[in-house]
Amino acid sequence: MKYVGAHVSAAGGVENAPLNAAAIGAKAFALFTKNQRQWHAKPLSEESIRAFKENLKASGISANHVLPHDSYLINLGNPDEEKRRRSYDAFLDEARRAEQLDLHLLNFHPGSHLRQISEDRCLQLIAESMNMVLRETEKVQLVIENTAGQGSNVGYSFEHLAHLIELSDEPDRVGVCLDTCHAFAAGYDLRGPQAYQQTTAEFQRIIGFDKLLGVHINDAKSELGSKVDRHHSLGEGKLGIESFRHLMRDPRFDEIPIVLETTDPKKWPAEIELLYSLAKA
Repeated sequence: MKYVGAHVSAAGGVENAPLNAAAIGAKAFALFTKNQRQWHAKPLSEESIRAFKENLKASGISANHVLPHDSYLINLGNPDEEKRRRSYDAFLDEARRAEQLDLHLLNFHPGSHLRQISEDRCLQLIAESMNMVLRETEKVQLVIENTAGQGSNVGYSFEHLAHLIELSDEPDRVGVCLDTCHAFAAGYDLRGPQAYQQTTAEFQRIIGFDKLLGVHINDAKSELGSKVDRHHSLGEGKLGIESFRHLMRDPRFDEIPIVLETTDPKKWPAEIELLYSLAKA
């Protein structure tokens, strides 16, 4: 079964996110557990934690289908040791917040080398921070998001993601979130049956669908292989509706959160309905 939703607002408190998800007909959702544009935030209050769990239960959405996203400021591959430590501290806080909310996943962008170190060294640094967070937490699974390869970001190839899993001290607690826009911009085509089959076969060979823990489902404004990260509403970009029909009818994408990060939140209820209709078409 497919579980589709969107990255909803947690303005006014994390407890509002499940309500916002339910209001658009979501069966899954993503959220920021703190302001994604700031390094520091007040700890989650016991009242907010309790209200989040109550509202999540009332929404009918399982914690297994909630995909919290870490702050955009975090760069676990930063070549500067002091700045990397700051990112690590923020990342650990994000993981602990997820555990406080009884959420099982934490989605994150791997990091950037800032053109100061090699990609391989950057991946090693990211893995070191991941391993430290895994040691300092109990249950949360770290979900690495593929990137478009824009700027100096690593994580744009399936090989990068597989290498981070290989470097993990607890690989059972590490998985992947596949962003369709990012994959397309990085050169992985999903248009048409043959291209879709080729890309998913490559994902299976290099990473394995057992490691797929979430999806960001977005159309793309940019061209195939452009390495430009520009999301678009479903069917309005270069990927097109048929790409999403393939995905929604693929049983390997069952039982995980499928989350819209498309550009117009007003369209999310209709896009959720569209995706479910594609699963039946």
